[in-house]
Amino acid sequence: APALVTARADPIVALGTGARHTLRRRSRIVARTLVGTQVALATTILAAAGLLAESLLRMESVDLGFEDSHLLIAEPALRYDMYPDLPQQRAVLDRMMSAVHAMPGVQAVSPVVAVPFSGAGGWDGPFTIEHQAPAQPKPMINIEIVAPEYFTVMQMRTEEGRPFTPEDRVGAPPVVILNQSAARMMWPGGDVLGKRVVTGDDETATVIGVVPDARYRALREARPSIYFPLAQSTFPFLPMTLAIRTHGPPAAAIPALRRALSESAPGVALESADSFETLLGGQLALPRLNALLLVVFAGAALLMAIVGLHGVVSAMVRQRRRELGIRLALGATAATLRTLVLREVFAVVSVGTLAGLAGSLALSRSLRALLFEASPSDPAVLSGIMGVLLLAALAGAFVPARRAALTDPAGVLRMD
Repeated sequence: APALVTARADPIVALGTGARHTLRRRSRIVARTLVGTQVALATTILAAAGLLAESLLRMESVDLGFEDSHLLIAEPALRYDMYPDLPQQRAVLDRMMSAVHAMPGVQAVSPVVAVPFSGAGGWDGPFTIEHQAPAQPKPMINIEIVAPEYFTVMQMRTEEGRPFTPEDRVGAPPVVILNQSAARMMWPGGDVLGKRVVTGDDETATVIGVVPDARYRALREARPSIYFPLAQSTFPFLPMTLAIRTHGPPAAAIPALRRALSESAPGVALESADSFETLLGGQLALPRLNALLLVVFAGAALLMAIVGLHGVVSAMVRQRRRELGIRLALGATAATLRTLVLREVFAVVSVGTLAGLAGSLALSRSLRALLFEASPSDPAVLSGIMGVLLLAALAGAFVPARRAALTDPAGVLRMD
């Protein structure tokens, strides 16, 4: 752009002092506009990078509602042609759990409906409150079918009531446990224990306990969940995924787990096994990549803005060398000249930063889908971005401002 402005000038007219001044002024305006645009883009990308970094930190430190260390999630493969009905599947599940219990280094084991972070891919169902007109449509709640050891495996505390016990079996009164979100959704006023829920099959069960919300099905949200005891399960399938609490590193137990499952019953093998931390890392991989890419792009944009500022200020100092020399000759101090140069810098940076912040707020709707418990207009992040840009402006202007302060007035006047 500066080259185009210069090329359009008449060379004869340009030899005049006024024309040269006009060309320099036009070039400065174009250069400032380009650098201001660079600062605006850098601000927008820095704001997005800062928000994604904050979101990632919040996601990495979110309370899962259970202890994720020393937790192994295993998926056995079962030949259903050998175990076609529910009693046979229940018997082979009991044998698998007994074999895993007997393994060295295993604290507890429980079946679970689905692998972590499966969302609604496990099992959801409609539930209503006994003696209450059913809502249309009925709310869908995440279903978990677990053994009494489940809450020990997950190290989940019971907020109210009690966990399941071996006494919660066929023939005993049907019972369920709710998490806090499901309890609030069904009984907003509290007082949950002893209340009865109606399943989609119009069967009733008594609430015996309330446990914390767990981010097992989805990391970004704690879904309303209802827990059924395995021994009272009437669903047309049995959960075959196993959650195993180990004393040592979960990965070290996989070879022994493979042997134990294959020896527990014919037609059983280990399909896959991963520590919960590995599965959690998979959920964090994309947010980490997004944050890393934006940080890299923001660093590149910030570097370009610093280089642009340095170039604009250096050109301004060269073009105003005579003026700076006269100011010094008339009594101006080096600090005065530095202030003059920095005022030029901060004018460009201020306009560019405000434009960039406006751009980041305009893009907040698109950015919101990538954020986790963070606001696109977070004042702490945006204030930090402004601080970074001010430091960048000082870095870009330091050398030209120092050069301006060291101008030799006598030498400049003799040259002119």
